[in-house]
Amino acid sequence: MTPEQFLEFARLLPEPVLLISVNGQILAANPSFSKMLGLHHQILQGKMLFELVTNPPDQVRQYLRNCSSSRGMVLGSLTLSANNGETCLCRSEGAAIRPWSPESPALILLRLKSRESASSRFILLNKKIDELAKEIRQRKRAEEERAQLLVQEQKARAEAEKARAEAENLNRLKDEFLSTVSHELRTPLNAILGWSQILRTKRVDEATMNRALETIGRNARSQAQLVDDLLDISRIITGKIRLDVQTVELLPVIEAAMDTVRPTADAKNIRLQSVLDPAAGPVLGDSERLQQIVWNLLSNAIKFTSKHGRVQVCLQRINSHVEIVVADTGQGISAEFLPYVFERFRQADSSITRSFGGLGLGLAIVRQLVELHGGTVHAESPGEGQGSTFTVKLPLMAVGLTAIEPERVHPAVGGSVPFDCSPRLDGLRILIVDDDADIRDLLTYTLEVCGAEVMAAVSADDAISALTASSTPMDILISDIGMPDEDGYALLRRVRALEPENGGKIPAIALTAYARTQDRRAALLAGFQSHVAKPVEPAELIAVIANLAGRIRGI
Repeated sequence: MTPEQFLEFARLLPEPVLLISVNGQILAANPSFSKMLGLHHQILQGKMLFELVTNPPDQVRQYLRNCSSSRGMVLGSLTLSANNGETCLCRSEGAAIRPWSPESPALILLRLKSRESASSRFILLNKKIDELAKEIRQRKRAEEERAQLLVQEQKARAEAEKARAEAENLNRLKDEFLSTVSHELRTPLNAILGWSQILRTKRVDEATMNRALETIGRNARSQAQLVDDLLDISRIITGKIRLDVQTVELLPVIEAAMDTVRPTADAKNIRLQSVLDPAAGPVLGDSERLQQIVWNLLSNAIKFTSKHGRVQVCLQRINSHVEIVVADTGQGISAEFLPYVFERFRQADSSITRSFGGLGLGLAIVRQLVELHGGTVHAESPGEGQGSTFTVKLPLMAVGLTAIEPERVHPAVGGSVPFDCSPRLDGLRILIVDDDADIRDLLTYTLEVCGAEVMAAVSADDAISALTASSTPMDILISDIGMPDEDGYALLRRVRALEPENGGKIPAIALTAYARTQDRRAALLAGFQSHVAKPVEPAELIAVIANLAGRIRGI
């Protein structure tokens, strides 16, 4: 027992109590003992027992020697010199002062009025010590439990606060994102609808018409890009994105991306520079997605770079990987936003007064596509107004294979395919089913220009009537999927139930805005021979129809 442990319970006892060592040194005294002698406990502590009693020293030493073999016994009486009071020297076996060891003995010295009552008083003292020790242990255990509960409560509260903050932040980001989507879709739509209305209601000269058509086309491509970004991020989140992996040389990939963004850079008088190492080596990946990575980085750099600025692209080989570095002299990235620059829907400025548009998905798509290729991407910026640098690291192929140049271009970033009605559709009878009048008119005009005979239906019932009432069988069916009452799947089931002479075996194309991978799979499993996503280039639709009708022969 230490003096501190002794005083923890002995200070509450009404009996005068001492803690002494086996050699007679006073280790501690409770307040009752100090009061009895009229001496401060600090004065008593450290004194020898011989200094307080009138008994001969040999007698005291004998009492102390007896302690080594005694257990809870009255060892003898001593007389205190202070008030001639009779005192009994005892050894306590109470639980509070265990364990006992001869090397560090501890004795309890208590003052008694008569030696005859020593045993009963000693038993009473032991009982009080045990009760106090039990109470102290219970109190400590309760305090420890309270401390643990407090820590758990604080932890739970912190986690709840964190979850609440994250939920609030998520809701805020969702609200901001929905607002941004609405804005980014409505802005180009306004130009499209406005110019369309002008062209429909007013005669304009050729220059104005060309200007209107160019504006409509540009804004439509902008909307297509927004939709593609949303679909890409959705595929990435759900793990549905697929890579067409092959050996790819990065030099032509980067050059193709630069050619795509060059008109935008020229319009802002931004110098587009490149330092490309032709011997950087091939990588294993999807050439279209790799071009999308570079295009997104370049577009982002040009977007945030002021007029007469500079954007530089570097390609180099470093040890076992290839680096693509896109650096600009634009507005830069603040230190606070830099850790979040690749997160979905996060924008440094999401207010309604922001200077730059977009959904905040481009860099998130870049990171995900780079990671799908086994690489990494990170951003650096000295601060706002000091430009930024994005570095993509891709693993180099371990074995050099024959690399092919990319043949595909991201549909939203490339230019429109020339529409020249090649191949021709002369003699083909085509049934169009779509509940949208504008789509029906557009498809009818497009196919008739290319020589086809077109019949349009607004619903599944109209389509069945057209197939069964026609004296000459239809050659191709083009149907929307999302329609009122009956969708395209239900229509095709009804068509396949018809007799062959009534169109039961007619080749069918699903032309729909449901463009996910699972939508394409569902259309093919429903019996459609082809799935074409809206919006579709007229030349692409003509090619699909001609191929399905057997008008295209392999070379």
